[in-house]
Amino acid sequence: MFTGIIEEIGFVEGFSSGKLKINAQKILEGTKLGDSIAVNGVCLTVTQMSEKDFCVDVMNETLNRSNLSELQKGSFVNLERAMPLNGRFGGHIVSGHIDGTGKISKIQKDGNAIWIYIETNSKILKFIIEKGSICIDGISLTVAKVSNSDFAVSIIPHTAEETSLVKKKIAETVNLENDIIGKYVEKLLNGQNEMISDFENKSKDEKILNWLSEA
Repeated sequence: MFTGIIEEIGFVEGFSSGKLKINAQKILEGTKLGDSIAVNGVCLTVTQMSEKDFCVDVMNETLNRSNLSELQKGSFVNLERAMPLNGRFGGHIVSGHIDGTGKISKIQKDGNAIWIYIETNSKILKFIIEKGSICIDGISLTVAKVSNSDFAVSIIPHTAEETSLVKKKIAETVNLENDIIGKYVEKLLNGQNEMISDFENKSKDEKILNWLSEA
């Protein structure tokens, strides 16, 4: 599990045959083979490492659902180690399992803040609420605006300096992970609605038999 608080910006040293090599320093402290590191919000397993870099394997399913397929040598990536049990919960619950991607549609300066607008599909937007949490390229952020086609976040100077988000340009892709609590609530509610619908569609005799079997 992660929190969406980026620890370091790394950069890609190489990416071929499903093996991604990333230059980093801070997140390698205390890290060992088999540990999980979120790369642009994607939970990946460390398979090789040295004092200055580490390697992870990336499968096709991950490439199809995220922006990792667009990474090239020199690309910046947001990095976070898995949260320790005694760590601070600075962001929100982040699983590292990407729901999909969005595209930056507008970047707007507003005093000391930067507004970033992101277009995405309806399956992701239905879980996004104003003042709720969203994970963008591994960064835990608060949703400031939301519409039927996009949503916006306002980036403070600290986030701009400590992450790679403001380095991106209009039309570039970002990874998105919805708030996991909202996804579980929707799943539970859909299950209840299906049970109610099935019961209402049964005949009177079937309802009586069900009642007798449960009595």
